[in-house]
Amino acid sequence: MLPECFASLPFAHRALHDVARGLPENSRAAIEAAIAAGYGIEIDVQLSADGAAMVFHDYALDRLTGAKGAVRLCDQATLEGTALTGSAEGIPGLPEVLALVAGRVPLLVEIKDQDGGMGPRIGPLEEAVARDIEGYAGPLAVMSFNPHAVAKMQDLCPDVPRGLVTSAYRKEDWPLSQATCDHLRGIPDYDRVGASFLSHEVDDLDRPRVAALKAQGAMICCWTVRSAQQEAQARAIADNITFEGYMAELPA
Repeated sequence: MLPECFASLPFAHRALHDVARGLPENSRAAIEAAIAAGYGIEIDVQLSADGAAMVFHDYALDRLTGAKGAVRLCDQATLEGTALTGSAEGIPGLPEVLALVAGRVPLLVEIKDQDGGMGPRIGPLEEAVARDIEGYAGPLAVMSFNPHAVAKMQDLCPDVPRGLVTSAYRKEDWPLSQATCDHLRGIPDYDRVGASFLSHEVDDLDRPRVAALKAQGAMICCWTVRSAQQEAQARAIADNITFEGYMAELPA
């Protein structure tokens, strides 16, 4: 069962990041800033070469660090020693982030697709996440764009709430086949993977399938809201938001 706080507290996208203020995406500093502000936190995890879940969004190091190359070709120690641009911090592992958050706010963990095409070639990252979150006492849920990843989490830790990250899947926006885009656009896997929520693309919230799932009892979150005006529009449909670039309104 998804705790109520997942519908009430806005989620800071990749934590409350602002690299100009020394708060890189998914960094410890951005996580502490989100906690201090009273927001929920959304983070991303990628797999290291030695099977660790690392809190990092991109598949490559280039955009967010001074290093280059694929995250999955580097071991945990190397990644922990790779400084995030705008900070002296290295890339944190998931256990460190769990210890840092320590149940103070709800935590939403996005498992990045490791198949490359939203297919079934997954497993090691999901297994690492399941090991790390076992026994975590705070409010936590997992989600992924890849339905196979969500189904794997259902097998590994059935008591942890699960969600699907969903999209309009416009072919020009995704390095996926047209058939895969067409399939995922219809959100056909919600019941199969035992999901209790969606995190749907904000400018596609009027999709009839989203309304049908909300009527079925799904909690609808959305990504990524970037202004108070966009938030007001999104909340006409969505129960909650994932936001960045401004300070979202907190519940009274």
